Formats: sequence, C-alpha cells, structure tokens
Amino acid sequence: QNMLEELLIHKPDDPIQYMINHLKQNNDDAPRICVLGPPASGKTTVAMWLCKHLDAIRISQETLLFKEILALTREAKMYKERKQKIPNALWANLIQERLSNVDCIKQGWILEGFPENQEQAWMLQSSGIIPRHVVVLYAPDTVLIERNSGKRLDPFTEEVYHTTFDWPSDPLIQQRLVKPEDLSEQEMSKKLLEYHRNFPGVFQIYQKVLKSINADQPSMDVLSQVLTYVQTRHRSAAPFTPRILFCGPPGSGKSLQAALIAQKYSVVNICCGQLLKEAVADKTKLGELIKPYIDNGYPVPDNLVMKILGERLNALDCMTNGWVLYGFPRDIEQGEQLQKSHIIPN
Repeated sequence: QNMLEELLIHKPDDPIQYMINHLKQNNDDAPRICVLGPPASGKTTVAMWLCKHLDAIRISQETLLFKEILALTREAKMYKERKQKIPNALWANLIQERLSNVDCIKQGWILEGFPENQEQAWMLQSSGIIPRHVVVLYAPDTVLIERNSGKRLDPFTEEVYHTTFDWPSDPLIQQRLVKPEDLSEQEMSKKLLEYHRNFPGVFQIYQKVLKSINADQPSMDVLSQVLTYVQTRHRSAAPFTPRILFCGPPGSGKSLQAALIAQKYSVVNICCGQLLKEAVADKTKLGELIKPYIDNGYPVPDNLVMKILGERLNALDCMTNGWVLYGFPRDIEQGEQLQKSHIIPN
C-alpha cells in the first residue's frame, strides 16, 4: 500500500526500478508521526520522548531553523529576523528537503507542530509526506495559559520543564534553564486563537489517522497513550473476509462472544455441535450416518464432522461474509484436519 502511494505521488519514469529501490530501503515500518496541539500542550516533551523510544528523527521549527544546514534554511531565517511570517510553501519545502535525508528514510520521523494549517497539510501531502499516525494533544485554554507562564527551556538538551509541574531535580539543569520568548499572556491568547481557527482544516485531512489525547493529565499517562496509539497498525482498506475461531474451556463464554461478534460484523455464526444436530434433523445423507453416534452419546468421527463442517464453511454466505466458529477443533488432530481441508482462520 505504501509503495503504491509513493508511485502515484512521484510518478517515476521507471516504475519497476523505483519499486526495487523502495523494497531495498525496507523502511515501511519506520515511524511517520505528526505531533500536533496548541501552544504549551506538551508537543516537544511528547516528540522528544517518542524519538528516544522509537529511535526516530525529531523535526520541529527550531531544528529546521537552527540545527540543520539546508539549502532553504538561510531564506527562512531571514523571514524570522525580519519578524515576518515564514510562508507555508517555504516550510513545506524545508520539511521535504529534511525528510529526504537518509536518516529520516531509514529511522523514520516525528514532525513536531507541523502542519500548522490546511494549506501546509495539502503541500506536504502533494510532495509525498503522508504521516501514518497523527497525535493531537488538547487541554482547556485556561490550563494552557497557566502552563505557559511557568515554561522553562534547557538550551543544551532542548527539553522543556515547568516551574510547578515538572521542575528538574539536578541543580545544574536548574541553573541553566531559560525563559522562552513570547511568553506574555496576550501573545499566548493570540496563538491559541490562531490554532483554534486553523485546526479544523488539519483535522479534516488527517481524521482517518488522527487520535486526540488529553494533555491535562500526568505526563506518564499522556506518553503511554501516545505510544500505544503510534504502535497500532491501521487496518488495510483491502477487502477482508474474517474467519474467526473461538477456543476455550467449557463455560468460558465462547458461544456468547461468537454471537456478539457475528451480530456486530455480520458474519455467519457456526457452532459445531449445533451443526451436527441440524444435519440429523434435516435427515441429510451425512445426518443419517451420524445419527446413531448422537443417539447413543458417542463422539462423532472426525472425518464425518469435517465433511459437514467443510460443506457449511464453503457455502456462499460464509465465503462472502466470513464466519465465526466454536466447538471445533477440540484437540490437535482435529486442528490438523482443519488445516488439511484448507479451512484456515485468519
């Protein structure tokens, strides 16, 4: 799926060679994450923590302007020096240039605070930058304004601390902490207003891969929720027929779970014991063969069970909608017979 996306975006002259190169890179599992949210919601903390955890490359406005030596860095810095807004196209080109470096291709990337608006998101998409996971942090504005006033920055590590909520225990770090620029309440309110105005457009583009996480809770809770989300794989859009097998001891709730699953996903619910009783009641040829066993309370031979089960699972409704089966197999031999009959749960 990822390779097809890349082909459609880049339209290479030699698609076969392009696909070979893509497969050689073997980077389809590398993280591609955007961490978004209003000012002071904890984006830097989350992004830095994810980088350490996933061994990915963190990219933010600060790293692009002051850490990287890219062709467009100088141009962007000039806007910054003149206190002018850096154009969306320039940000998009800077990001594209940085993400095409081999470290980002191999290790994956975490974009912090990008895209800021819908135009940036469109530009990133059209240049083939499509995140797999978008994390959006949120908290009430009052909380964010209060947090912002106590925000402190470590110029060495770029880590963010707080005078009330997250003060470092190391006296050396305490000494070198600095107060970031633009910390006035007025400036903060202005930024929040801009964020709330721009965010719905970004949400619209990424809603299928986006998860909102409450940032107004202990930081470890936020981080664990973020990590859980970015480690999930999104379900493929390819057609999928579920073939589900429920195993478990008597009384563990197989029949109830199977019924709930069948109802929720419109799959065929099959109980092996019930299937045998129906075959007897319908007086089918196989039913006649298994009737003496059921009447005398003996187990029905596996080869007969497999014939009845095979017929039912290969019926049109099971083939098109999928199935959920319980009551079989009960032992390893039955399991092996199921495999040999090419009835393989997925």
